[in-house]
Amino acid sequence: MSIKKRIYILEDEIDVANLVKINLEKDKYSVNIYTNSSDFLTEVSKQKPDLAILDLMLPDIDGIEVCKFLKKDGELSKIPVIMLTAKSEEIDKILGLEIGADDYITKPFSVNELKARIKAVLRRYSSNDKPKEGLRHIDDYTIDFNKFEVTYKGQKIQLTTVEFKIIDLLSQKRGWVYSREQIIDYLWGHEKYPTERTIDVHINNLRKKLGELGEKIINVRGIGYKLEE
Repeated sequence: MSIKKRIYILEDEIDVANLVKINLEKDKYSVNIYTNSSDFLTEVSKQKPDLAILDLMLPDIDGIEVCKFLKKDGELSKIPVIMLTAKSEEIDKILGLEIGADDYITKPFSVNELKARIKAVLRRYSSNDKPKEGLRHIDDYTIDFNKFEVTYKGQKIQLTTVEFKIIDLLSQKRGWVYSREQIIDYLWGHEKYPTERTIDVHINNLRKKLGELGEKIINVRGIGYKLEE
């Protein structure tokens, strides 16, 4: 018998939370609802979920700050995060992605679309449980496929799953130009919800984190990105 995936929902609109909970439980997920960030963070510190769905507008600590907290913690950073919010402006979506959210869905939303995105995110993380063997060395950087880590002179660089997979792809063929469409295919396969702009956000984040190696990630105008040889 397969173990149920555990999902935590941080949402102060109880009708919305219950709607999501009922539909996810039909798909055999185990679902917990939290209406404030304090209770959510207390529970997460005790038992990590397989995925977290965060609202942005909350009565105490907003969803952006909660996501920042999760992504700064070594263990909690591995929890996939989907933002669920009434804010639909592009700047809000970009902010959510920049701090490490895996996906972003605006209200009102389709329950079926939400379920599809949850499956896509969980599938992406599940595939990381079967890593490639060995290490890839680039100058003073090491990509470790057993730990899903990138280190610089032995110091770990905190990357999200999407960021790790991007540097994995670009470093497979240095100097090879990958289109944004090819990068989206590699990251999400047929579930192409993210836009090309989303890739730009993740790349910019990756550049900042990787320092010298990040400077070698070059934007090829009108096409995509490459890692310089």
